[in-house]
Amino acid sequence: MHLPDLSIAKERGKKENKYITLNENYQKVFTGQKYFLRTYGCQMNVHDSEAIRSYLEVLGYSPAEDINDANIVVLNTCAIRENAKDKVVGFLGKCKYLKKMKDNFKIVLAGCMCEQPDFIKEVQTKYNYVDIVIGTHNIHDLPKLLLQDLDTQKIEVYSNSDEVIEGIKYKRDSEITAWVNIQLGCDKFCTYCIVPYTRGRERSRKKESIIEEVKHLVNHGYKEVALLGQNVNAYGKDINEKFSDLLEGVAKTGIERVRFVTSHPWNFTDEMIDVISKYPNIMPYIHLPIQSGSDKILKKMNRRYTKEEYLELFSKMKERIPNVAITTDIIVGFPGETEEDFEETLDIVNKCQFDGAYTFVFSPRIGTPASLMKDDTPINIKEERLHRLNELVNKYSKLNNQKLLNKVVEVLVLGVSEKDNNKVYGYTDTMKLVNIKGSKEIIGSIIKVKITDAKSFSLDGEYIK
Repeated sequence: MHLPDLSIAKERGKKENKYITLNENYQKVFTGQKYFLRTYGCQMNVHDSEAIRSYLEVLGYSPAEDINDANIVVLNTCAIRENAKDKVVGFLGKCKYLKKMKDNFKIVLAGCMCEQPDFIKEVQTKYNYVDIVIGTHNIHDLPKLLLQDLDTQKIEVYSNSDEVIEGIKYKRDSEITAWVNIQLGCDKFCTYCIVPYTRGRERSRKKESIIEEVKHLVNHGYKEVALLGQNVNAYGKDINEKFSDLLEGVAKTGIERVRFVTSHPWNFTDEMIDVISKYPNIMPYIHLPIQSGSDKILKKMNRRYTKEEYLELFSKMKERIPNVAITTDIIVGFPGETEEDFEETLDIVNKCQFDGAYTFVFSPRIGTPASLMKDDTPINIKEERLHRLNELVNKYSKLNNQKLLNKVVEVLVLGVSEKDNNKVYGYTDTMKLVNIKGSKEIIGSIIKVKITDAKSFSLDGEYIK
């Protein structure tokens, strides 16, 4: 049994990366059996689930649409907010019932929740019917664990790993657009964030491995790659590389679209802005979390920039990247936030007029400094602030979308609309959702679309043949 040890978090920046290339072959010993995989949380978890899916299918499992048809269930968990844990725990109840009803039914927990010692203790007591627990650093161990005798609970979780795994095979969700992981972990230690403890220190993949992966995707017909990391623009600090150079290298592969998430304002350089401006296949879309408009709150959050520094960076992007769209993250009700602090957040939204924002009420995570801060703002006040913030964000999102009315834009078509089978949907190069009247034949293509209607969260358009 291996358990996470958060006490070594402060040592993570002192270690060198250990690069490991996977080259393992497994027999399909579970042919005829089915798996059900549920993913919670961020894009990194979604991409991790693509690896988990691959590992399961290598062993012979096939996907089940319904959990009742499955022989194994894997829950890839998230630790960012308390409601994510509530969803996992609630779903475990159904899994427990199925385990009682079905012979040899297996339950696997993976992801960020599994890197928290308090949750591991709960699993050992309340959820001792779970068969396997693995962490964010060693999901590649899943095949080995499934091939072992599972008469006893297997907990294999490693914290703050120095390993960088290359050669991971993915069963991707799409044949059009692909996540490409370039960087793991985070060293920023924002006081509200559990990620540095669950994902470990910042460590970068080798540049040549990333470029080869993108070239492979190009050769297999992919139209878009999204470079992925906890803090993508910190890429290369540990291996004497620059994210701007990697971004340029990816742009030169011939992939039709390149984007990246997520950026910390503190690491965003002029060289990055120059490269984005230079290459037309780098999408003019940047997700740049501000979190708060108050310098007092930003300092308490340990964000390491001021409101004015953020605005200066924002202005550079708007001035130097043609037609750039910028979205953000904002936390409402952080401990100590006054009405005046919140008004400063509204002020920065008015100044920046973001294309969109992910907004949240502060959720304390055990083990982070913010969870120990005095928080005496009533929840009804926080929710009222969130409502006011969302009204303002939605106003500017709609205004930005309305700028595209009657214009012709290029859209990468990804699939059939869930709400209307007579429509397909896709995204502009600024990541705006467009619903289009058209046949399935145009899925996977970048097409010209005339925008006919604009809402706060989406656009409608006509295919221009």
